[in-house]
This record gives sequence, structure tokens and C-alpha cells, in this order.
Amino acid sequence: MRKLWLGTLRRIVLLIFFALFAAVTLRWISLERWRWTITRAEESSPTPTAAPSATASRSPVLSGKFDVVRLFNGITLRSEVETAAGAAASEERVDPMSYMIDLKLHARVPTPNRTVDELGKVSPDLANLLPGLAIMAKPEAVSPFFAQLYETKVRELRENLNRLDLLLSRHNFYDCQTVLALKHPETKRRALLFQADMDVDADGSDGDRVPAGNGVSPTFKPFTSFRWGKKSNRPNPYLPGIEERLHRVELEQKTATPERKRELKNAVTELRDEINAIKKYSYLIGTYDPFIVVPASFTKGGDGAHVGDYSLVVVGNRIYPAIVGDVGPNDRVGEASLRIAKEVNVLSNPNNRPLSELKATYIVFNGTADSTWGPPDLEKLQARCEALVKEIGGASVPLHHWVNTVPPLPTPTPTPTPTPGPTISPSVSPTPNPFFSETPSPTLPPLIHPTFAFPTPTPSPTAMF
Repeated sequence: MRKLWLGTLRRIVLLIFFALFAAVTLRWISLERWRWTITRAEESSPTPTAAPSATASRSPVLSGKFDVVRLFNGITLRSEVETAAGAAASEERVDPMSYMIDLKLHARVPTPNRTVDELGKVSPDLANLLPGLAIMAKPEAVSPFFAQLYETKVRELRENLNRLDLLLSRHNFYDCQTVLALKHPETKRRALLFQADMDVDADGSDGDRVPAGNGVSPTFKPFTSFRWGKKSNRPNPYLPGIEERLHRVELEQKTATPERKRELKNAVTELRDEINAIKKYSYLIGTYDPFIVVPASFTKGGDGAHVGDYSLVVVGNRIYPAIVGDVGPNDRVGEASLRIAKEVNVLSNPNNRPLSELKATYIVFNGTADSTWGPPDLEKLQARCEALVKEIGGASVPLHHWVNTVPPLPTPTPTPTPTPGPTISPSVSPTPNPFFSETPSPTLPPLIHPTFAFPTPTPSPTAMF
């Protein structure tokens, strides 16, 4: 009887052991199948388009050192640790969902200002400076550009949420107070008004006017969207630097891997296009020319602000005439040339904005760009802006008068008159100079400049703004 009882106990223990072994095996198979299904689904599913709500996806593993204070510059960070009872550590460590960070960014989308009173909350002098705004700034004047701007900002937040270093800062997310599409009821003059901060654009170059380079910003580019055909044979001061970069890239191509060569091929094409463009065109100069920058999204449609349109910049109790001289990224608003920035704040430079608050008002007169472009004519700029501001009700103060600050071109050094030397006797044969050849050097063929794509029409080289 005792032997029978012991045999039954052994069978029960053995059965329990096999049951536990089977449960652990099935659990492991289930987890592996789940991980395999998730991986296949992520590899085979197309990249989802931006949706109204953030999509849950398997985030990449974060590694390395992170300075959270700098990483979330301007973004309020709240942290909390939540725990829950789990299975054995050997099981939880293979489950990717057992130890995770659930990242959610909360952002309030602002409401645009709609009336003169609301505009006055950040620009108290605006209604007095431009009294005609009272009959044009109405709730129905809010432009679709405002909603499109913040849709772009939110979309980029969703796309970059796994790349925290690419998230817009608080300053750049809340950089636009309003966008209004104005129309004067009597003159029918249209204008696009937007309130924002003021960053600095020091880009642009023109060898015809300023043969010496002055670009000091790390993000400096010698181009602006406003351009015209060169009028002299003086080279652009930034041409040697671009040619040197092209030379270095071409050298690297010789020893690069096939994958790297594909990247360098694109870089070579871009640099050659820049060289051809900088040889053919002149551009505005941020240091000397008063212009503003608008987002590319603001240039769409008849109510948009187009390159070359005349404009005003209102800061405090002063009104500055300007033109739309450059096009910027779709997700940021508020940028003026260094010339304007220094008038607003003398301490401004390419790395120090003159105004961080949303107290700059930009008014672009739609459809006023000249049909042909050329070097800046500040007197013409003054006259055109004074005439246009009268069409929206006038201004209570004179517009700022710009003075040409471009330094004069250096006086060419006169060629010295050669002094007649002694006459060589015909009986004496001079020793030939080995460093000179009597054979003329072949004439180089003219350079052919392919078209360089800019978001602006190709202007005639004969006019001035």
C-alpha cells in the first residue's frame, strides 16, 4: 500500500513539473511570436501620414548621455515613475513593454488676435501709428495662413517626437501672434499683417557693390531669394570659399565608399549650381539692405506675401520701409535683415536678435513687387512705401528714412607709365627669357551657366527696387 502511494505521488509531482515546463515554454513561444509579429508589422507597414492624434509606435532605444535641462530647453518637463506587479524578472526583461517611457508632449495652440484692441496688447502704439487699421482689422480678416502655420508646427512635433533634439523650442513654437488678410474698404488696397518676434537675417552678397565678404554667422548664406543679373565683372567675395568646398568634396569622392559617394554626388551638384548662380547673379546684403523674410507657406495664393513686395515693419513708435527679400522655413515667422535689426536694437548681430517678444508688426502690400529687379534704390523704396501706406489710411508719423551705408568701392590703383629703356643695338642678340613663351595661350571657352532654381521668378537685370 505504501509503495502504491509513493508511486502515485511521484506521478503527481512529475505531472506538475511537466505542466510548469509546458506553461513556461508556451509563454516564451507566445512572447517570441508577439515580438516577431510587431517587428514584421513595423517593417511592412507604410510610413503613416500626420494624423490628428499621435500614433503609438515602437520607439528606438535611447542610449548615451543626455542633459535633460538642455534637451528640453524652454519645454516644461514633468516626470513620474509608475510601477505595477509583473511576472518573473527573466520574463519581464525580454518583454519590451515592461520597462518603457511613455512620452507625450502637451502643447496649447494659440488663438490669433483679431481686432485692433487685441493687436494693441503687444503693440500699444499700433492703432495710433496706423489709424486705418481700425476699419480693416476685424475677426473675419484672420488669414488661413495662421492655422496652416500652427498645423505645420504641430505636424513637425509629431514627426520629431522621437528626436527630442529636433523639437521646436518654446520660443519658436510661439513666435506668431496673428496673421490678418487686410483690405481697405475705399482704396481696395490689400495687405498681409502678421505680428511676431524679430530674428536676424545677415545673408546675401553682391560683389558689384561690396567686393569684400562680411558673413560672420555660422548659418550665413551668400544668397537671398531677391536677386538680379550681375552688372560688372567684379567676382562675388564668397566664390573662392564655395570653389574650395567643391574641390574638397571632389577629392573625397575618389576614396569614399559607394554609399558615401552617392551623398557626395548630390553635394557636388549643389555646389556647382551655387557657383554658377553666384557668378551670374547679385543678391541683397543683410548688413546694408532693409528687407524682411517670410515663411514659404505665406507666399501661396493671391493673398500671400511674395518676394519683392513692398512692406512695413512697425516696432514701438517707428515705421520702417522694407521689401520682402527672402523666403524662410514653413514653421517659423519673424525675421528681418541685420540693417533693420540694428535700427531696432543697436546691439543686434547675427547671433543676437533685437526683439524676443511678439512686438514687431509686419505689413506686406500684396502684389506690389516690381516686374524687374536690380540693386536697391532706397529713395524709390521710401516713395513707394509712403504712397502705399496712404492707401491703408496713412500714418501719424513719418516713415524712417534709410541712408545708403554701402562703403564706396576702392579706387583702382593707376597703372604706372613705363619708363623708356635704353635702345638695344641691333648687333647684340638679347638672351631669350626662359620664363615667357611667344606662343599665345589658348582662349578658354565661355562658361555655360545652367539655371539655378530659386522660389522666385528670374528678374531682368536692368531695374531697381
